[in-house]
Formats: sequence, structure tokens, C-alpha cells
Amino acid sequence: MVDTDVLVVGAGPVGLTAAAELRRHGAECRIVDRLAAPHRYAKAVGVQPRTLEVWDTMGLARQVLAEAVPMHGQLSWVDGEEKPRIELALPPDVPYSFAALPQYVTEELLTGHLETYGTRVERGCELLSFEQDPDGVTAVLRTSAGTERVRCRYLVGCDGAHSAVRKALGLDFGGGAFGESYMLGDVEIDWDMPSGYGVRVVRHRPDGAPDDVLVAIPLPGRNRYRMSAVAAPELVGDAGGADGIAHGLDAGGLPGVEHLQAVVDRLSPQPATVSAVRWSSVFRISHRLAGRYRQGRAFIAGDAAHIHPPTGAQGMNTGIQDAYNLAWKLALVLRGAAGDALLDSYDAERRPVGEEVVGRTVRHARAGIGTDGDSMATLLRREAQLLVGYPDSPLLDPAAADGDAVLPVRPGDRAPDCRGLVQPLATFPQRLFDLLRGPHHTLLLYLGPDAPAGLPAVCARAGREAARGELDVYAVLAPGSTADTPGVAAVRDGLDEFRAAYGARSPEAVLVRPDGHLAGRIHPAAPEGIAALLRRTFTGP
Repeated sequence: MVDTDVLVVGAGPVGLTAAAELRRHGAECRIVDRLAAPHRYAKAVGVQPRTLEVWDTMGLARQVLAEAVPMHGQLSWVDGEEKPRIELALPPDVPYSFAALPQYVTEELLTGHLETYGTRVERGCELLSFEQDPDGVTAVLRTSAGTERVRCRYLVGCDGAHSAVRKALGLDFGGGAFGESYMLGDVEIDWDMPSGYGVRVVRHRPDGAPDDVLVAIPLPGRNRYRMSAVAAPELVGDAGGADGIAHGLDAGGLPGVEHLQAVVDRLSPQPATVSAVRWSSVFRISHRLAGRYRQGRAFIAGDAAHIHPPTGAQGMNTGIQDAYNLAWKLALVLRGAAGDALLDSYDAERRPVGEEVVGRTVRHARAGIGTDGDSMATLLRREAQLLVGYPDSPLLDPAAADGDAVLPVRPGDRAPDCRGLVQPLATFPQRLFDLLRGPHHTLLLYLGPDAPAGLPAVCARAGREAARGELDVYAVLAPGSTADTPGVAAVRDGLDEFRAAYGARSPEAVLVRPDGHLAGRIHPAAPEGIAALLRRTFTGP
């Protein structure tokens, strides 16, 4: 007997995403958090374009866009010299821009979204211990009513840098820490900086001491920013938690307006006044990566798995995508549509991403963004997390991947969007992402005038059988194609953007996973190849 399919520990953005995605994919779950009420902190504020794509698929983008503010770029000064303005401009194939939103608002929106599935966060509920066996996990929780034993099939730890789940699993969490502490403040700054631009000011110190730094990220509201700077010495407290990990809110004093004003007086390129301090704290930074993300029936995600400097606003966004990757796989296994080996792909795919993010943010914290030698276009796409891919995933066919080396999109890559798709009954063009919003794999059959008659039907039949019915199929008709697609919904590539974005060749099959990454490409499209590709994820009856 089980009480729920999955127990999610931690109700920050990562845990809430995991729970909401499990519910969207049809799995039952409980989500618990030891705090009686959520923090009102603007700790993580940057929202990357890829995260907005994820929220679009989840059905949350509309609410987020109503609350967030755009991040247009960054203004910077180094040792009193103004540097070229960085414009956060992405090409038109990317449907969303960079944004800023206080973490507590992100959590409120995700909590409300989760509640639409009938699942509420159980607050004041702390995980004390858990044990695994071949059939499930037994967890012991401490609640206001006493202790409770919960039986579940799987457990997901999204409980932060000092994760109780990670510690109970005995997972290595190697890395290091920055020596300095930082002040954070949710404030108003009265100055004439252009709206929607972050501000970064650095003054190098000749004695080798840490740089004097002021960073201000715009938040919703007039002249409102999340401000950070090196902490005043009198505010620095305990260097770490009980586990020795120096990451997160410090036990020192709270920065007052006078501490934040002193930084602005030293570094601001123009006279400015700090006021309306809604929240402030001292923050410590470590850079650590768990040795693995899965042990048996337990998983870790987000800060429980990787912590690093906040440079480029990568942390929360990376954690959300951890949860997004894991949830659909857990749901398939819980339904019996896939085997346990599918869950191994979570660590295989997401741990290399965490390793790259930790290394890159540490480099950028020490030397600055833009020091890796990338072009500005590549830098922006990487910071937007649009280049995250799984080229070494065990779910891919290695032989097929080698054959696609010259194509613009390879198996494992994020599936790009495209515009101008036309359906017979719609009087308006659609985006490809409109077709990918469902919870299933999606098979896209690109058909030109040369496509064999009857191919869509046999490919769709083979694919749906291999995927045990959990497959959406669309025929994407090239300009000039008159292919008949009985039983398969068809859209026309009206602007030729699908062919250009994917390097599509007729007849070709492109398989997209529920998390928006390419599972594979088959050219020429053939039912046996499609079925074999899907069986890398799905088990037979």
C-alpha cells in the first residue's frame, strides 16, 4: 500500500515545479515544507527565456507575464569607466525575453498553479528520515499533530543547499566557498538609470582584497531593485550552517539603509538615494555539485544538487529545469509505460548541465561575463539557457546522432520554435510550440511534394503503438506539398520556418520529448525506425 506516488520535499520554485508537473502528467504527489509560511525574499529574481518556455508548456506563462518586468540589458562601470552597454536581444525565433520577478512572487504563482490540480503545500511539515526498499520509500514526517509515516513510490528532495534528503542519502557534495559575504536588499534607488537595465559597478582594490561591487537588478515597481554588494564587516556572522556549507542567508546582522547607502555613495556613477528597504540580508556563496542526482528511489534537484554564484541568474532556472526533466519520466514509470532505466537518464542528462553551470558561474563571478571568448549571440543564448542539451543521453541512438552532425538541430538539443504554421480550420498562424504544449511525446512528419502516399498513417500507427498511445502526431507540410494525411492532423509550414530551423528534409520524422528536447530524427521517415526510437523510452505491453 502507498499513500502517494511521489513525496516532494521542499516547496520553493523547484519543488513546486516538480509537484505541478507530476500532477499535469497524471501522477499523484504530496509536497511538504518545514517552514510554516513561505519567505518574502526577492532572493532569486532573474527568469530566463527558457524557463518562460517551460512555464508556457505548463500553462503558467500568462500569469508570469502579467507580474514580471523585462530585463533589457546591463549597464556597467569598471574603476570609474563606463563599459559598452549589453543589450539582451534575442533573435525572433525565441518567443520570450529575459525577465525579472521576485522569488516569492514566483512561488505564489506556482503554488496557485499547483492548487488547480487539487494539491496543496503541506507547511510546517519536516522530513525526519526515510528508508528505501525494492517497492518504495517510507518517510517519517514531523507535523503540528505529531509524527506521520508516509509510504510512497519515489521521493524527490528539492530542499535546498542544506538538503536533508541529500544528507540522508550520504551523497558527496564537493566544492568550495567564496571567502566574502554579500549584502542583499530589496530597495528603491532614486537615480536616472534607464528602466529595465541592470547596473553593475566594480572597483578593483590594489591590495588584492575582493573587488568592491554594486549590482542592482530591476524589480516590478518604480525604481525598485534587488541590490547586492560586499557585506559590511560588522554584519558578517556564521560562515555556514550546521553542515559546514556556507551558502544562503547568513546568521549575521541585517543590512540597514545606511549600509546600502554607503555602497551607493562609494560606487554609483551618479548621485542616488536608497530608501524603502522591504527586505535585506547577508548571503554566503558556495560552489558545490552532488556526486549523483539519484540513489535508488530518491532524487535530488535544484540547490540540493548544485549551488554556485548567482552570476547570470542561473540557479533557480537550472533547478526548475531539473524538475521539468524528472517529472515526465517519473510519471511514465509510475504508469508502467516505461522501465526503471528511464529514471537513470535524469542523472545522465542533468548532472552534466549542473557541472557546466557551476563551472561557468564561478568563472564569471571571478572574471566577468563575456570572458569565455564566445560571440555575443552565443553568450546570450547560453545565459538564456537555450543551449542546454543532452547530446550524450542514454535515450538517444548514438548512430543516428552521428548522421545528424551537420544539421542545425541535433538529437538532445532544445527543439526551437517557429512561426507561420497554418491549419485548415484556423484563420490565424500558429507557433510550433502551440503543438508541443501537451504532456506527450510529439512526432512531427515533415512532408514535401515527394512524400510517399500513405506514409503519415503508417508512421503514426507504428509510433502510437510503440508509445502505448502516449504520442501526438502532426504532419508538417512543406510549401507545395499536397500530401493527404488521413488520421493525422496537418499544418502547413507557411513561412518555411520549420524547414529552416530544423534543416528538415522530406520525408523526415522529428520526435520531440515532453520537455521540449529532440529525442531523435529519422530520414527518410519509416515506421520501423520511429518505433525503434520510441522504444528507447517506452517499454512494451
